[in-house]
Amino acid sequence: MPPEPAGCGDHPARYWHRLDDGRLQCDLCPRDCRLADGQRGACFVRMRSGDGMVLTTYGRSSGFCIDPIEKKPLNHFYPGTPVLSFGTAGCNLACKFCQNWDISKSRDMDRLMDRASPAAIAALAAEHQCRSVAYTYNDPVIFAEYAIDTAEACHALGIANVVVTAGYIHAGARRDFFAPMDAANVDLKAFTEDFYWKLTGAHLRPVLDTLVWLRTHSRVWIELTTLLIPGANDGDEELTELSRWVRNELGADTPLHFTAFHPDFRLTDRAATPPATLTRARAIAREAGLRHVYTGNVHDREGGTTRCAGCGTRLIERDWYRILAYRVTDDGFCPDCRAPLAGRFTAYRGAFGPRRIPLKPN
Repeated sequence: MPPEPAGCGDHPARYWHRLDDGRLQCDLCPRDCRLADGQRGACFVRMRSGDGMVLTTYGRSSGFCIDPIEKKPLNHFYPGTPVLSFGTAGCNLACKFCQNWDISKSRDMDRLMDRASPAAIAALAAEHQCRSVAYTYNDPVIFAEYAIDTAEACHALGIANVVVTAGYIHAGARRDFFAPMDAANVDLKAFTEDFYWKLTGAHLRPVLDTLVWLRTHSRVWIELTTLLIPGANDGDEELTELSRWVRNELGADTPLHFTAFHPDFRLTDRAATPPATLTRARAIAREAGLRHVYTGNVHDREGGTTRCAGCGTRLIERDWYRILAYRVTDDGFCPDCRAPLAGRFTAYRGAFGPRRIPLKPN
């Protein structure tokens, strides 16, 4: 294997302090991993090295590709535009149902074959006329230093930044991590502590705290995703409570995506989510007062359509990641009643479409 390019590999990590017993505690996320020399955190990619901590995946990616922004999923953030997506390896949650487990649960650093500096990623996005860069596939919280540096390089070229995250991060790191970000899709995996602890090895409250902080202390555009697992988090009462919380704490215009589960990783004893479950969840959330509720991982034209909150007209019609019709004005209004559509919009020049284009950095 060729040598690491400059700036790739182990990189000094932030967000840690020394304990009285000599161990170092990672302060990035609520796991609070306490490490002796050479030990790695639960995420596997943050490691103690001597008297400090390093991020072992800085500048190293599991792959780059161009996606439609709708795949993140983000339906109200520059619809139809291409986004350069990449991730690394590891994760700070232990979801038994992980749908990207081959990346997020990887302990094999040799699979991180694509290497690129923050400046190279920004240049790659500009070269391919991507409106934004997405930090995704595994949770970008665990490669915070790499994501922050890349986001700042992207902003210097006028490129927006998107994070796809579970929101499991401490308050101190949260400010730095989200400061250069423009949009986030946050996985609100369920609305019970029991689900979080038993199926993700984490806790619900820190995720809710992140969401409220994003709503009240940042300018990041927020959309939520809940993967519905039959018999685990798809009950009417839980969906009602979740939807009411979103309405009350984040606002009725916050988009919520209900997506279909397929058996994978360590949760193969559950059936795939029936489309009827997604339709029912969408109806519950709309009844609770949410204006923009979507279904995902299924063909559902009505469940993918954005309607005007004022007059109800169809503004953006979708089938999965494909935009079929688009009627939003360049400044983000309904052309019929002039009601504003919540989100971020620009002049529409046609949709990128459902393509996925793998890239290799220079």
